[in-house]
Amino acid sequence: MADNKHLFRVQFVSNGERYELYVREVSQGSLFGFIEIGDFVWDTHTSLVLDPSHEKLKSEFADVTSTYVPMHSVLRIDEVKKQGTAKISQLSDKVTAFPSPIYTPKS
Repeated sequence: MADNKHLFRVQFVSNGERYELYVREVSQGSLFGFIEIGDFVWDTHTSLVLDPSHEKLKSEFADVTSTYVPMHSVLRIDEVKKQGTAKISQLSDKVTAFPSPIYTPKS
């Protein structure tokens, strides 16, 4: 029987880094303002060359079954046919965090 499970690529920002993960479950979640992602899919490396950011992600999410990401941190969610490599990359200085404060009190 063919595997008919959906595969999603989720990109979000956390602590000044851009995360790109592959998961099988994405939902609005029970916490207001958060996206719940779960059933993480990891590469099984067949070569000797290992990506350090991929290994960092695997260790960071090793015992996690699902996680909640704030909606304003999500850059993009794509349903994909083929799995790529999960990775973490640094954001450039030109990227600003959203949302920025709307009201700034005058001194």
